[in-house]
Amino acid sequence: MSELGAVIDRMGASWTGEPGAWDELLADDAVIEAPFAAGGPQRWVGREEWLAFALPSRAQFPVRLDRFTKLAVHETLDPEVAVVEYELGGVVEPTGQRSTARFIGVLRVRDGRIAAWREYQDTYAIRQALS
Repeated sequence: MSELGAVIDRMGASWTGEPGAWDELLADDAVIEAPFAAGGPQRWVGREEWLAFALPSRAQFPVRLDRFTKLAVHETLDPEVAVVEYELGGVVEPTGQRSTARFIGVLRVRDGRIAAWREYQDTYAIRQALS
């Protein structure tokens, strides 16, 4: 398995296990972007900036993720970059309802750590799950 593939697998496992484990995969100077995210910042530069946002947000996140399904990994001409199609599933804790949403992530891995992550979210599915 390639370094990129190993990081993708660890990333998915961290989302359905201990969410903070994903943070350990980030390079200190990682750039994280969520261009379609609603209601908040869409870009963070550096692991510390990401953590300042993510830690308080996680405490209020009403979904317990329990499934990561890797749908496709598209390699690129750049050996550090892949496009990942995946689905996250979980339980909306206030209602007990199961929901899923699909995502696309553009991932750059350098020295075994995430140097860049750009995530495109199915905002409609997320809104439906949380309403």
